[in-house]
Amino acid sequence: MKLVILGGGGFRVPLVHGALLRDTADRRVTEVVLHDTDPTRLEVMQRVLAAQAESQSAPEVEPPTVTATTDLDTALAGADFVFSAMRVGGLEGRTADERIALDLGLLGQETTGPGGVGYGLRTVPVALDVAERIRRLSPDAWVINFTNPAGMVTQAMQTVLGDRVVGICDSPLGLAKRAAGALGHDLADLEIDYAGLNHLGWLTGLRVDGRDVLPALLADEAALGAIEEGQLFGTEWLRTLGSLPNEYLYYYYYTRDAIAQIMSAPRTRGEYLVAQQADFYSAVAGSRDDAWQRWDAVRRERNATYMQETREADDGESHERAEADVEGGGYEGVALALMAAIARDEPARLILNVRNGTAVSGLPADAVVEVPCRVDASGPVPLPVTGLAGHALGLAQQVKAVDELVIRAAVERSGSLAVEAFALHPLVDSVTVARELLDAYRTRLPAFYSGLR
Repeated sequence: MKLVILGGGGFRVPLVHGALLRDTADRRVTEVVLHDTDPTRLEVMQRVLAAQAESQSAPEVEPPTVTATTDLDTALAGADFVFSAMRVGGLEGRTADERIALDLGLLGQETTGPGGVGYGLRTVPVALDVAERIRRLSPDAWVINFTNPAGMVTQAMQTVLGDRVVGICDSPLGLAKRAAGALGHDLADLEIDYAGLNHLGWLTGLRVDGRDVLPALLADEAALGAIEEGQLFGTEWLRTLGSLPNEYLYYYYYTRDAIAQIMSAPRTRGEYLVAQQADFYSAVAGSRDDAWQRWDAVRRERNATYMQETREADDGESHERAEADVEGGGYEGVALALMAAIARDEPARLILNVRNGTAVSGLPADAVVEVPCRVDASGPVPLPVTGLAGHALGLAQQVKAVDELVIRAAVERSGSLAVEAFALHPLVDSVTVARELLDAYRTRLPAFYSGLR
């Protein structure tokens, strides 16, 4: 099978490649095509993948061939699966998403809040163009979308390709694994009750033979306080909610704290990654030695500092990420399991971003939601989940309405719809500020925003 990776020069590509190297089934990916707009990054990533294959390939199978191109149509032709991990605007765009909001006193984060709106406005047109090309060149391909904002981009691409576009994220899987581990269970033995949107979901139950064991975790102060979510949200707040929120909900429940923590840091996450990745790509481009080892060392450092601002304690100290979280990514495992379920009819249960239908009451049928699904050769089907209620449903409805406005604004190239999307986001507190946000984006990244009329 042929797998095309969009954003193929990106830093996390070896995670997907590593999962492919561990796949020894007869029907597996045998050809990988990397596509990126930056030829230097493509060359570096080819070096890393070659070294990775040499050190990690299963001895009984040939590793997939890896080629690279900057021509999108060439890459997409004849694809069986397309893995989309594009970053439209690059890391310069990410730093804009963070700094523009912070300069106006708002949360500066790449997928949540005004930064997510800005990111979506420049990404949706590119994602729609990619979808049209896939429909023309590889109409039977399945698209696995990891491009952020993942729920919004998946929903936009589904308007062209329908349910053959599935969004993935590693956050819900990590949350469920931590909760299961704290209870002494293997996640594979549990039925997961999780619902929401990408980066806006709640784990409301974990069931063993129909019995919900999550209340036992919420009642156990020591066990709850030992997991990432207990340290992030505080055990008292988790018991108040009666559920475990996705880590990105920290930005909604502790908005002022997050803004203060980000602004007190010497640089934002995006600015940190700009420097780190510039050093990495330059080092590997300048030397063919140790490409894989260099990548792995940077990966560990990057994972250890992920969402660092959310781990600052009141006394100024910060807790370290658990070693399993530093080691694991997780989304590459989801991607491989999804491909295996579809291509080889190996049924799997995964938390995915899919068309809602009737899965989450109170959200539109065509909205993309993040819920557990059963997947086989016919694709994913949402499993029954406990419905969102109260503030959770209201928050999901408001953020989904903003997603839909962003898609419309991007398609219609409408500045007024863009302002409306900014203004109606729950983390933006003024229509005046919404207008200032769009003006700032037009000034800093005119190539992406000057066409919004």
